[in-house]
Amino acid sequence: MSFLRAVCRSKTPLPAPSILLHDLLRIPTTTFKDSSPSSSSTPQFTNSPSFTSGISFCHFHDGRPRGPLWRGKKMIGKEALFAISGLKRYKDDEEKLEKFIKTHVSRLLKMDMIAVLVELERQDEVTLALKIFRVIQKEDWYKPDKFLYKDLIMALAKCKKMDDAMQLWETMRKEDLFPDSQTYTEVIRGFLRCGSPADAMNIYEDMKQSPDPPEELPFRILLKGLLPHPLLRNRVKQDFEEIFPDSSSYDPPEEIFGLR
Repeated sequence: MSFLRAVCRSKTPLPAPSILLHDLLRIPTTTFKDSSPSSSSTPQFTNSPSFTSGISFCHFHDGRPRGPLWRGKKMIGKEALFAISGLKRYKDDEEKLEKFIKTHVSRLLKMDMIAVLVELERQDEVTLALKIFRVIQKEDWYKPDKFLYKDLIMALAKCKKMDDAMQLWETMRKEDLFPDSQTYTEVIRGFLRCGSPADAMNIYEDMKQSPDPPEELPFRILLKGLLPHPLLRNRVKQDFEEIFPDSSSYDPPEEIFGLR
């Protein structure tokens, strides 16, 4: 205790209190030998390695993480970033673009090529993304994957590239892949956004033949988008009420339909 009082009165800067007490109050550990009669019953004291080497800071932890606990998405490699930059630079020059794809994009590893595709979709560079997808389809490691199709079709529909989306849709079906409910929803939304309710209804009829159980969202998108087309809307509404008897659909005032 006298030593602690002397330390407290000293004006010399001290280490953090938690470190000081941690090391000053450390109790040596004891190691007992075998309790057989031939062995000594006197305990053998051994000092901790950090105690014999002076004040050690390795046992102190302030509660903060030692490093990043979550790094988020995988960083895109330099080769993939270079490819993305070049594709965007030459996208208005078909000749230079094709040459760049052959000399740089085709040399990318599988994960880098997929990273380029995903990033182009994220940036709404869907025409370039479609070209990269065609390159991927020619690779030896390519296998039909509905998620690659799904992301690209949804990106095309979002950008109102419905002709390209439907060409990709047909290719997907030829490879025995079926869209999921989210893909149906976005394609239906894309056609309604482009003012093509008949095409939206064609996708709707295809959706009803899907092996996956139906979901409410694509029905509700259609019910909202077909407000100017009451006959088509009534047909969808009847199906909705049969499939989801416990759910209710919104019926707007008759003035919306032009009725009085």
